[in-house]
Amino acid sequence: MLNRKSVLSTSIKLAVASTFSTVILVSQAQAFEPARSAECIAPANPGGGWDFTCRSVGKTLVDLQYIKGNVQTVNMSGAGGGVAFAHTVSKRSKDDALIVAASTATTTRLAQGQFPGMNADQVKWVGTLGADYGVIAVSKDSKFQNLTELMDSLKSDPNSVKFAGGSATGGWDHLKVLITAKEAKVDNLPKIKYLAFNGGSEAIVQVVGGHIDAYTGDVSEIKGFMDSGDLRVLAVLSEERLPEPFNHIPTAMEQGIGTIAPNWRGFYVPGNASSDSYDWWVKTVDELYTTPEWKDVMAKNGLMPFHKTGAEFTQFVKNQTLDIRLLSQDIGLIK
Repeated sequence: MLNRKSVLSTSIKLAVASTFSTVILVSQAQAFEPARSAECIAPANPGGGWDFTCRSVGKTLVDLQYIKGNVQTVNMSGAGGGVAFAHTVSKRSKDDALIVAASTATTTRLAQGQFPGMNADQVKWVGTLGADYGVIAVSKDSKFQNLTELMDSLKSDPNSVKFAGGSATGGWDHLKVLITAKEAKVDNLPKIKYLAFNGGSEAIVQVVGGHIDAYTGDVSEIKGFMDSGDLRVLAVLSEERLPEPFNHIPTAMEQGIGTIAPNWRGFYVPGNASSDSYDWWVKTVDELYTTPEWKDVMAKNGLMPFHKTGAEFTQFVKNQTLDIRLLSQDIGLIK
């Protein structure tokens, strides 16, 4: 028969064991171990800004061992990001190992209702890793020597210049041209010709080949063509000149046209991904942004500081979507 001392001792041991077990379970529930490999969907063909986002972030995540295996980039073009968005919402809604590249182009399409039946609340917004400023460029043989000459041509005839970009018609690349033309006092904005391609690289090839007059995209997409001399950048749509190696590109503002068009680069994850996995992605993006390795990627590709994550980023997306909806109505893209 157990005495009171033995019973008390046994009760204490059971209580301690129970508490310890609870602590372990809570710890395990809070901890999230990422899958050995992850997947990043780039909603365009290889070579564009979304492709750059997936590949550069994926490589850095692996190099710094946040992911022990690899991060596979899957290109899924179509509908200005709509195909990838629909795929994530309908087929991958609980995938903890999936991230999707996003940008101002994504919020633009959401703002304009271009993803039928879908909205920003159907995914979880992770964060940004920099801003990619817009550019307007022409081929090396173009008659246009600066942005003013190009805008003057549009003033004379809105059909005189044909633009190519990697976003859908009405998307962010198209919007950059219309905003710039509006700032330059060009009339009849809907008559300006814009051809949409599945990624910036396809659009650039058409301009370099002399088939289309001008390219509208982002600075991270043009470095190779700029270095080779095949593409001449007329203007970067930033407040001030970018640092080297882009410091020779004049801003639109220097040329009397007040267009500023930053394109943030970031990610969302499926809407039903676990809270633990979402928190892990948010924390990882926060940490990655501060590393020397990522700072080097930013410097080499013209990305400027721009960082928001988690709840702050989610609210930013909602605000930007509303702003772009109002702007699109003002320019006449949507009613």
